[in-house]
Amino acid sequence: MKIRVGIVGGAGYTGGELLRLLLLHQSVSVQWVQSESNAGKPVWTVHRDLLGETDVHFTATPAHGIDVVFICSGHGSSATAAAGFHHSVRIIDLSQDFRLQSPPDRTFVYGLCEVNRNAIVAAQHIANPGCFATAIQLALAPLAAEGILPAHTNAVCTTGATGAGQAPSRTSHYAWRDNNLSVYKPFQHQHLAEINMTLGRLQPGYTGKIAMLPQRGAFARGILACITMSIPGNAHRVHDLLAGYYSNSRFVKVTHEPADLKQVVNTNKCMLEVATDGDDVMIVSVIDNLLKGASGQAVQNMNLMLGLPEDAGLRLKASAF
Repeated sequence: MKIRVGIVGGAGYTGGELLRLLLLHQSVSVQWVQSESNAGKPVWTVHRDLLGETDVHFTATPAHGIDVVFICSGHGSSATAAAGFHHSVRIIDLSQDFRLQSPPDRTFVYGLCEVNRNAIVAAQHIANPGCFATAIQLALAPLAAEGILPAHTNAVCTTGATGAGQAPSRTSHYAWRDNNLSVYKPFQHQHLAEINMTLGRLQPGYTGKIAMLPQRGAFARGILACITMSIPGNAHRVHDLLAGYYSNSRFVKVTHEPADLKQVVNTNKCMLEVATDGDDVMIVSVIDNLLKGASGQAVQNMNLMLGLPEDAGLRLKASAF
């Protein structure tokens, strides 16, 4: 019997990516996709690449009769959405609402698959990580687990236009973003809180600072995080530490070769490039913000929770050109 799935907030970028993945997932049956503003319309009227792929229509309200629900609502509204489902329904929330703290009546496990695998396997509810948080944590988690993460780390991170969500804004307008580049929320990005939470758990007593400089890039999707630090006496070990930590990972690959976005866009992969110069270390982490940074990781979490092959529905290949 197939796993019955529903999607709350299915008209946005993450909802659309989830739908694309789940429609091809051999163990899943999509029961409904909720979008109040698009209720009654075929999903392909919003996600136009799905014309001819499915006859599912948007519903106005979530329905019952499902095993797993993905909540893709805006930040701040997930508690209301989650409260409408029985505790037996598996919940995977893609907002930031439960990443740092669970609500009083439910326990949410932080869903960074390569770090919290055992807890995810046993979990009923998952808080999916943020996109920048995923890219940075996958680069730094092995160092924290080894106890050598330094007190100061620099992270210059560039994201595509889809990272801002589907609602139009001045900085997502084509005329502004094309041939342009800008920094936003310097040192203050909201994903820093969940990054520090994870690193503090892996390296007890860690109180270091990540100087994070997010940038808006003139491309549609993907994140490239260039992370630099000084690790006296241990810089030469970093590549092997990362390679060992992810030796059994289906989706995280460590390399000395240059990493670029086209290696990962449209996939659930994370590529980690490592270079050193004396005590100085650079780690470049590249992911697709909508897949490994959101919907792909959510499906990966579902697979782990339900005992399915971790890469089920995620055997995706990047477009080289």
